[in-house]
Amino acid sequence: MVNVRLHTEIVIETEDRVGVVAEVSRLLGDMGISIVSIVVRTSDDSATLHLLTSSQSHAYDALRGAGFSVEEREVILMEIPHHPGYLCRMSEALARKEVAIQELYATVSDDSPTGVIVIRCANNSSAVLLLRGR
Repeated sequence: MVNVRLHTEIVIETEDRVGVVAEVSRLLGDMGISIVSIVVRTSDDSATLHLLTSSQSHAYDALRGAGFSVEEREVILMEIPHHPGYLCRMSEALARKEVAIQELYATVSDDSPTGVIVIRCANNSSAVLLLRGR
């Protein structure tokens, strides 16, 4: 059974500077908050960090308190079996219903039976129902 649910990610917009990931991870680590997933994108002089943490509300408050420009975004969090072709089947199911994937990032360890995919679509609620097979 695939676990599919709506979740909130934290998105930080900041200047692109050396050490920004260290600053964010130290701030959260010192509070006992684990970073479950992070994506960092840079462009020109800016950086965007997407975070899933062990405590989203506390992380959001701490990052805002430290002066970061922070927003929350709804995403789909899927725990999927780790075997070839699953991402293809999932993305094809969305494509058949003309649900566009706007962002996707994933991780899986070679020795793990499952992986985690984070997806953002134009209509996440409809995509969750579709991915649950409803």
